[in-house]
Amino acid sequence: MHLKKNGNPPYTHNLNYLATQSGIYEKMTEEQKDTIDLIEPLNVEARYPTYKEKLMKTLSYERCKEIFQKTETLYQWIKKKLSNA
Repeated sequence: MHLKKNGNPPYTHNLNYLATQSGIYEKMTEEQKDTIDLIEPLNVEARYPTYKEKLMKTLSYERCKEIFQKTETLYQWIKKKLSNA
């Protein structure tokens, strides 16, 4: 939606901002918003070597699996919402 309005995608890693700009944030459940709040810092931290090492030490296999499942569920929901827009 942002792309349709402005011609270019926004240059940001801020998932809350992207969800708001696309018009889907207000349609999200609290659980979906919590998932965004959970994965947003992981996205930024994984991009930088110093943070990446610290991040890897704090995440267990089970925690990664849980985060991945929540992210996949959110991704499928967003994909469906945007294709209907």
